[in-house]
Amino acid sequence: MIRVLLADDHAIVRGGLRALLAREFDIQVVAEAEDGREALRLAEETRPDVAALDLSMPLLNGLEAARQMASWDRGPRSILLTMHAEDRYVLEALRAGVRGYVLKKQAAADLVRAIREVVSGCVYLSPGISAAVVEAIRSSAPLPEQALTTREREVLQLVAEGKTTKEIAAILGVSVKTADAHRTRLMQKLNIHDIAGLTRYAIRQGLIQP
Repeated sequence: MIRVLLADDHAIVRGGLRALLAREFDIQVVAEAEDGREALRLAEETRPDVAALDLSMPLLNGLEAARQMASWDRGPRSILLTMHAEDRYVLEALRAGVRGYVLKKQAAADLVRAIREVVSGCVYLSPGISAAVVEAIRSSAPLPEQALTTREREVLQLVAEGKTTKEIAAILGVSVKTADAHRTRLMQKLNIHDIAGLTRYAIRQGLIQP
């Protein structure tokens, strides 16, 4: 039995995916999450084989959740569900350790196949992904270094979602001083020194919805 975690902040979408997977005799949904932080917690608790993660989730996006799961010992294989077919999103996801990249408009047709492919050790990309991305993967072309640390990416999303420094500190379990230091370094690295600018950047990176 393939054990699956579903994470999407829209209950209707989760319900549709759950119903889709329920038709498969060898797939079981063992947990559902509505944000990335809950997905991490439930993945640690239930130890699924596969985590199907929506890219744009509150508190922690699916890409960052997948990146953290990939660093675990025997963590779940992750599949990212997204509307974005652009090369840069796909390459960043693969670099983060994502094993499946499924376009939402094709999820009904692709998700079951993606789950079985990644469990067998393969990488699955929806047919809509460009040939250029596939060629880059095959050639193992080097990707640019990620400028931000894991914590800075987390802070970026929370700032863009309108969280105060005190709220960010509480969510991350750090002091207000530490949260403020992360935000300061984030602004320096990106050379963006206002909240509106950080929000626009996060939207361009697909971390939050406009």
